[in-house]
Order: sequence, then structure tokens, then C-alpha cells
Amino acid sequence: MTSMPDRFRKWYDYERDCNAKTLVMLNSVPEDKRPTPQFHRAVGRMAHLVAARQRWLHRLGHWAVPPEVFPSTSLEDLPQLINATEEAWVNYLQKLDDRELEREFEWKFPTGAQMRWNVEGVLTQTFGHAWYHRGQIAQTVAELGGQATDTDYIFWSKPTRVDAPNA
Repeated sequence: MTSMPDRFRKWYDYERDCNAKTLVMLNSVPEDKRPTPQFHRAVGRMAHLVAARQRWLHRLGHWAVPPEVFPSTSLEDLPQLINATEEAWVNYLQKLDDRELEREFEWKFPTGAQMRWNVEGVLTQTFGHAWYHRGQIAQTVAELGGQATDTDYIFWSKPTRVDAPNA
């Protein structure tokens, strides 16, 4: 059985692959569709995913400055933001253990409410949040004439086929 820390590390490997695929999707949108509000929303959603990851790292004590929740970012700036964020998360997750997963911490929600949660809950939330918004991005890319890619976990993890091909 895979340990929870190892599972979160594996899920982050998957998320990094999805980030790369999402950039390819966004770049596949035809140039004439890029000035549209829909395209800017799709880029904004990806920027939001990156900012959310940075914000949670900040709350966990591993990112210096909390970013805006919905930063204004261009498609051209996304790769650098993603790379810096992924590097910080990989470093954090390399040291992740059961004790850290159980750790509770407090933070202030954007509404001002004081919250308490454990790290395992936070990590689960960040993955679910990314899955949700990546689906929205893929749908928008397809609607704009770009090439949407299926980023479902099953296609990344490649389960073993047990029946004969062409059966």
C-alpha cells in the first residue's frame, strides 16, 4: 500500500504533467481568439491555480509572499510562474511525512475568517481545486478552436489492459 506522503508526491508528478499539457492547450488557441474575454478567463484560471498553490505554500510556511488570489498574468508569463511554483512544491513534498500531514495550522481566509485545518486536508483541496479548474480551461480551449487534451488521472497513470487487444 502506498503511503499518504508518497501518494501526494505521485499526484504532484501528475499535476506537473497536467500543467505542461495545459500550457500546450492554451498555446493551441488560434491567435485571432486570444484577445477574447474567454481566452483571458482561461489564462486567468491557470494563473489562479498557480497562485492558489503559492498561497497554500505561504500558509504552510514555505513561500515568502502571499500572491493575489486572482493575479493578472499573461500566457507568456505562465511558464516561469509555473516552474517556480513547481520547484517549491517539489521541495516541500520531498520532506513530507505522516507527522506533517497530521499537523494542524491556522490561517486567515480572504474573507477575514480565522481557519484551522490539517495539512492532509489542504493537500487534498489543492489537488481537487486543480482538477476542477483544468476541466474548465480545457472546455474553454475547445470552444475557442484550440486543441483540448484530456488530463484525467487514468490517462496519466495508464492502468494495465488485461484483455487481448482487438478482442
